[in-house]
Amino acid sequence: QPKPADLSTIKRKWLDIPYANVAPDEKLDIYLPDEGDGPFPVIISIHGGALMFGDKADGQLNPMLTGLKKGYAVVSVNYRMSGEALFPANINDIKAAIRWVKANATEYKFNQKRIALWGGSAGGNLAALAGTSGEVKELEDMSMGNATQSSRVMAVVDWFGPTNFLLMDEQLKETGNGKPDHSEANSPESKVLGQKITEIPGKVKMANPETYITSDDPPFLIEHGTKDQIVPTQHSVIFYGKLEKVLGKQKVT
Repeated sequence: QPKPADLSTIKRKWLDIPYANVAPDEKLDIYLPDEGDGPFPVIISIHGGALMFGDKADGQLNPMLTGLKKGYAVVSVNYRMSGEALFPANINDIKAAIRWVKANATEYKFNQKRIALWGGSAGGNLAALAGTSGEVKELEDMSMGNATQSSRVMAVVDWFGPTNFLLMDEQLKETGNGKPDHSEANSPESKVLGQKITEIPGKVKMANPETYITSDDPPFLIEHGTKDQIVPTQHSVIFYGKLEKVLGKQKVT
């Protein structure tokens, strides 16, 4: 487990605020820059952890917190893990959190027209998925609140997020990185989708951000290491190509 994030010096913060009430995990933390009345552009941070562990206040938050010095508000989100609820519960939660941030913009000095998602690994998958699936109803549960708000965002930072789970093993073999065990029945990907992924290609497609790419998607920044032992680098290379074809070079890096 990553160490906790360093929150000691942050003066303005609100912790463990519920953004929905289906499950105890549906809480977020808010951090504002020390000075100013905003409205601040918002980084929504989505933690990684194989969709089964990790926490909104663990060390994965440290890079996002550097945004405070640049005048961003940072909102870090917990979501339901695979041990508690199957996909699409996790993306339902992320979208509910985005709607909550917009609905509560005035109270917390957010600029609701300037919201970016930023996540690594499993959090990268969810950030990318929310980014491409703006108004896709089958990934959204409006009964979780703030149904008048849209869950569209204005930018996505995808750090080494998985896209097509079914290609993970063959791509890891191609590069000789890590252990190709993602297609097994007890893999994190199979656990969150509720069945061995090779038996449910339709469900895998639903969890793949590439499925929903449309020309009105926000700009994407994708970063991925070539020695990644868990998520194959090819995921990001292929995702970049698909986004670039639809959005154009100027909107994808």
